[in-house]
Amino acid sequence: MLQRKIYKRINEFYKERPGKALMIVGARQVGKSYIVEEFCKAHYESFVKMDFIENPEFVSALDGAESADEILLRLSALFGDKMIPGKTIIFFDEVQECRDLITQIKYLVQDGTYDYVLSGSLLGTVFRDIVSAPVGYMDIIQMYPLDFEEFATANGVGANVINVLRGSFENKTPVDSYIHERMMQLFELYLIVGGMPAAVSTYLETKNLHRVADEQNAILRLYRHDISKCDEQDRLYLNDIFDLIPSELNAKNKRFILKNLNEKARFDKYYDSFLWLKNAGVALPTNVIDEPKVPLLLSKSRNLFKLFSNDVGLLAAQYGGEIQLKILRHETTINFGSIYENVAAQELTAHGFVLYYYNSKKYGELDFVIERNGYVLPVEIKSGKDYYRHNAMDNVLSQSDFGIKEGYVFCGGNIEQAGKITYFPIYMLMFLEKKELPDEILFETDFSDLRDLESIKAKHNSN
Repeated sequence: MLQRKIYKRINEFYKERPGKALMIVGARQVGKSYIVEEFCKAHYESFVKMDFIENPEFVSALDGAESADEILLRLSALFGDKMIPGKTIIFFDEVQECRDLITQIKYLVQDGTYDYVLSGSLLGTVFRDIVSAPVGYMDIIQMYPLDFEEFATANGVGANVINVLRGSFENKTPVDSYIHERMMQLFELYLIVGGMPAAVSTYLETKNLHRVADEQNAILRLYRHDISKCDEQDRLYLNDIFDLIPSELNAKNKRFILKNLNEKARFDKYYDSFLWLKNAGVALPTNVIDEPKVPLLLSKSRNLFKLFSNDVGLLAAQYGGEIQLKILRHETTINFGSIYENVAAQELTAHGFVLYYYNSKKYGELDFVIERNGYVLPVEIKSGKDYYRHNAMDNVLSQSDFGIKEGYVFCGGNIEQAGKITYFPIYMLMFLEKKELPDEILFETDFSDLRDLESIKAKHNSN
């Protein structure tokens, strides 16, 4: 079993018994169903699964049910002795095929007889179309492909080594040279294999990169198939946009150019296409901002953006041309910059950051700009040996108006500091995370001085 961070989050959710259901969403093939099943089997005496894609008859079995009692009656007819009150969790898988269930989950949760977990792929369905989400009765967690830390763990890197590396990141102290070299080799492997569970498992079982590519291409075919089903009526050119991601990232400025799709293309016409791909989890848009100041959202531009793949391994598979061997040989014909940036986009997204970049004729272009702990943090991704050259970051850090305290450069070198800039090994993107808010944020004050108007006037007059 691949160790996934989301397992802990699921466990913590049900340990607290919040009187809610939990829905895991994400792109196809990121491992949602597998991880939920493993959790359910390990923590409940009885486990019922309804997969609405593999068993479409389940959709009709629940169709027209108007109350929790009616739904539970039908479930009892289907699963009989498995339905043990207080000891059963019911897993509704691929719920986009049974949309009414999402609005009905409120009544099932209120009934309280069983626990519920749901899973849904965003491919083929845009969840914003759901009329009435059960606010207060269901939490939603987004799931992504394996991030680099999960990939490292899967490949045998021990927790003690991860902890030492994390300490180096937090304290900004260099990594042992041997460990650094080996982690760089592992990172290069991640560029090829990526984080799709099927691809990772195939590599671990066979060590055969050709077999890994076969798995990745199968996932790409599945994505294109689902996209085609959605696009039959809307004509959003989704497959064309999806297939353009590798070449657009390989371009000099890496920005998505609509004219490469259609000479007469207008952004407003294709906005729904990019939104669909984002909501489906198969693409990661990164919008430009007008200035690097918090909150970044206020200076976001909708019309100018980069479009990254949801998984660097799938990106490598889309490039084709024996790219696996070329990466391992460090061939100069490969644009490592686009691949490194794609990994950064993946990691930042998986760690809860909203993706932005900054581009100015006056100051230059920053690869990523994120909000971290209430401050703006510029991030540069360098794949070559000239990682000390970063004019845009130098320019931005020198501007007092922006108020930026520091900048991070992720590269092939070891940790070192130079003024406001810290250089980190590229694999340390796995430690660039947001601080979690405390469980309670208490703010106490006393407004009793506003109780009596006459006393306020008297005090004001005496002053």
